[in-house]
Amino acid sequence: MLLFYILAFSLLIITSTFALPHNLEERQQRAQVITRCTVPNTEALTFDDGPCKYIYDVIKALKDSNATGTFFFNGNNWGCIYGQEDAKRVKYAYEQKQQIASHTWAHKNLTTLSADQNVLEAFERITGAVPAFMRPPYGNYNTRVLDVAGIRKQTVVTWDFDSGDSTGASVTKQKSLYDAVVKKHPSTILSLAHEVHGKKFRMIVSYEVLPYAIKKLRGAGYKLVSVSEYLGKPAHQRVGKPSTRTMSSCFCNAMSIFVD
Repeated sequence: MLLFYILAFSLLIITSTFALPHNLEERQQRAQVITRCTVPNTEALTFDDGPCKYIYDVIKALKDSNATGTFFFNGNNWGCIYGQEDAKRVKYAYEQKQQIASHTWAHKNLTTLSADQNVLEAFERITGAVPAFMRPPYGNYNTRVLDVAGIRKQTVVTWDFDSGDSTGASVTKQKSLYDAVVKKHPSTILSLAHEVHGKKFRMIVSYEVLPYAIKKLRGAGYKLVSVSEYLGKPAHQRVGKPSTRTMSSCFCNAMSIFVD
């Protein structure tokens, strides 16, 4: 079975490579890069590195406050998007009217890699929708990344406020960072957080901080919206029906041979 997925992925790599124009700049306009919100008094809460088990807590906190978040999912980072639980989490976020977006397949630095189409195909299989937005890992991009994103009709999104959860900030420290940005009261905020981030057996989870952050931001007069809402653009390139043929997590194992 693993051999089947290796062969299937080999074919996918070949077809994806030939699908890209040789002269990217002449064939397609480069992707737009969004670094901040554009509508005054809005805040876009974004969450990277999922889908993880804490997504249910994160979405509950958002829905309890009538807020919308944007989830930048990986294909195979903390888990395989085709695994039963991860696929269920992606579908749940989509069905709960949260915005789903791409954070690439394996969270590699895109400036040193060739193009990767697989995470978009996973989204379409699981939800029927193809995201219109992507976030490059570590926020790193170059002209090659923007060219490929442009071909795929994606908008690149970074951030202008980091909650610090992925770099070891404690819950107390993260709350103080939200306090500080609210005190400065910029016109808009585009925040970076993570569903879950592990570091030497110590777990730092966004959902512990999220209710506090929502309360502070709302109290300061910010409207909490998705990335697509504040830009006034569709969240998806197209929306259809999810695939009735499921993929196995073996696909992720096969892909790791090529991606790692």
